[in-house]
Amino acid sequence: MKPAIAEPLSTIADNPPQRSAHGALASLALATLLASLGASVASVGLPVLAQAFDASFQLVQWVVLAYLLAITTLIVSLGRLGDLIGRRKLLLAGIALFTLASALCGLAPSLWLLIAARALQGVGAAIMMTLTLALVGETVDKARTGSAMGLLATLSAVGTALGPSLGGVLISGFGWQALFLVNVPLGLLTLSLAWRFLPAGYPAQKTGRVGFDGLGTLLLAFTLGAYALAMTLGRGSFGALNIGLLLAAVLSGGWFVRTQKRLASPLIPLPMFRDRLLVSGLATSALVAAIMMATLLVGPFYLAIALGLPPTTVGLVLAAGPCVAAFAGMPAGRLADRFGVRLMRLAGLATLMLGCLLLSLVPPALGIAGYAVAIVVTTLGYAMFQTANNTSVMAELPAHQRGAIAGLLNLSRNLGFLTGASLLGAVFASALPTNGIGATTPETAAHGLHVTFAIAFAMAGLALLIALKYRDPEPSPERQ
Repeated sequence: MKPAIAEPLSTIADNPPQRSAHGALASLALATLLASLGASVASVGLPVLAQAFDASFQLVQWVVLAYLLAITTLIVSLGRLGDLIGRRKLLLAGIALFTLASALCGLAPSLWLLIAARALQGVGAAIMMTLTLALVGETVDKARTGSAMGLLATLSAVGTALGPSLGGVLISGFGWQALFLVNVPLGLLTLSLAWRFLPAGYPAQKTGRVGFDGLGTLLLAFTLGAYALAMTLGRGSFGALNIGLLLAAVLSGGWFVRTQKRLASPLIPLPMFRDRLLVSGLATSALVAAIMMATLLVGPFYLAIALGLPPTTVGLVLAAGPCVAAFAGMPAGRLADRFGVRLMRLAGLATLMLGCLLLSLVPPALGIAGYAVAIVVTTLGYAMFQTANNTSVMAELPAHQRGAIAGLLNLSRNLGFLTGASLLGAVFASALPTNGIGATTPETAAHGLHVTFAIAFAMAGLALLIALKYRDPEPSPERQ
């Protein structure tokens, strides 16, 4: 049953199945905001946490890594679980879990308990990130799907941009505990909206032959966890531990694929990858995410060293990107609804290419203005692409696959972030002096930016070629 676009509150109360589409979309938007805010707000508190718990940076960084690893390793499995037991039911549980874990984080008496609570919070965030995308098709009309996806992209960018500044205010006024406790009232508000307005939607699968793939879940979680650790451990060096973890990920991934071929109800049905549009969407999503991670990694060094800006000014300039993404998300969604998602997807990638080209050429003499123009163009292309790509991949899917596909879409982006941090970070580091960051001159910092985004330009070009070649879905039962 499609939800009503607008119903008086009295009608909703008298007739519970008639849900408000606006209230449902508001709950999905708030859930998206919470998940992105949970990722970004904690980073600014790491120095304070290191002092509070008398811990090293290597230990305290797990406050961030535990959250990201929980999302990366479980996001596909949780999307599939939503397909099986009901997406509304699981999303409500995820919001409740995130809210409870936020309270546990704020009350944690030790660093290890804080890290454990952050992992639990990450599980709740994974549920929210996946099922908000999957539930869009059940809450808005098909003609407005692009606008709804744009709203979710906007709230995700707002959470990312708001996190550092909000975190600084909370720490200064209330201590590090407020970084996590602020999510409790927001989580309760989101839970109440979702409980009242989300439609029941597609019923959970209850046939005897359908079950949850426990072995596949464990293998996939191990594979993704090993890959994520291989990409993040070592702080710039890729040693024996990283190689061992990468090898473990490859072996476990091969075992996972073998199990998926044999099961009647696999975690990820491999035949779905015959859909060229799906594969194209996942591949381009990963490439674009890797590029955007480079802007977060390389930008601060360029601004601080090549342009000689103080930390406060660096922070303000870096906020330009997320702010552009926040303001561009909804207009990009409306354009996708009007002109078609495939055209907007290509336009976004072409704009992203232009932004990378500008970053690979911008001279330090142009100062903040030169960098800001280039980063605005890059982020605008990202916002256009992400909204259109999400809409394109999620369109026309059978209801019983929406959770799994949404999980794959989020996973491709997370893996892109991890890979971009490792590979493009290594490209930037290779262009700097070998005797440490302290010996970096403005000229070498600018050279590192140019080399990194020359590679990023090529990656954006590859994404555009993939999108051009596979811009139409191949007729297959998976999209029928």
